[in-house]
Amino acid sequence: MSTQTTSRIVMIRPAAFGFNEETATNNTFQKRPVSGKGTIIEKAVKEFDRLVELLRQEGVEVEVIQDTDSPAKPDAIFPNNWISFHESGLIVTYPMFSPLRRAERRMEIIESLGKQYIIKSQYALEAFEAEEKFLEGTGSMVLDRENKIAYACLSPRTNPEVLDLWCKRMSYTPFTFYATYDGQEVYHTNVIMAIGDGISVACVEIVEKGKQEDFRHHLTSFGRDLVELTRDQIGLFAGNMLALRNHRGEQIMVMSETAHVSLSKDQISGIETHARIVSSDIATIETIGGGSVRCMIAENFLRHI
Repeated sequence: MSTQTTSRIVMIRPAAFGFNEETATNNTFQKRPVSGKGTIIEKAVKEFDRLVELLRQEGVEVEVIQDTDSPAKPDAIFPNNWISFHESGLIVTYPMFSPLRRAERRMEIIESLGKQYIIKSQYALEAFEAEEKFLEGTGSMVLDRENKIAYACLSPRTNPEVLDLWCKRMSYTPFTFYATYDGQEVYHTNVIMAIGDGISVACVEIVEKGKQEDFRHHLTSFGRDLVELTRDQIGLFAGNMLALRNHRGEQIMVMSETAHVSLSKDQISGIETHARIVSSDIATIETIGGGSVRCMIAENFLRHI
């Protein structure tokens, strides 16, 4: 069984998806909508349901939790930023940059999952919000679970002090760097890289100049093939992909249709040496929310009761 990938995931079906002014300050991928609120929510729900159906058809176990209407949580569709689930029975909750997003941390979600999965303990980091120090889960960190490395692109949403604490608690080693896209620090690591079994995908060219070779070497030093992405592809959410397993044990690489279409034949071939590509159209979610398929999925490594 792989320690890197899981066949169980948690997804939050949106109730009030929309443009978040607070996150737009440092998420250059968000685009202000032109259509009305009702239309946006309707489109987002359709895209969400289509992705869930596709993943289930692919043999992934998807736990769907409906978002609550009140308070309105425009980014609830991206749960991987506030919670992570670990094989030891530990769950971690994270400090969030946007005050609007903090309402996404719902204890009833944890209690509901506790009826099906073994949850032994919780590591809560949200007290750091009072100090304006943030670490937004597996958005801020891309985890090499096998070799216990947390890749982290430092930004207003990824604080090195909180990252170091997380790494000490989880027995991980941090690998930190800065990256810039569209004149801003990249807000989340998972928009520029992904790690699966036998493969890593990353945009090296937007990483700070002095760290590029080190980054490239690090990603290939554990025997994984590296598929490099271009700066333009990052704007098309190609970095925001996630390796999962289906119930047959096959590795799939899940991404948006936008990301898939942006890939070259060589890149597709490089990925498909290790994982079959599965993609879905989520154009409304990724343009208005500024996050893509990977952000929509919280990997569930908990064990069934």
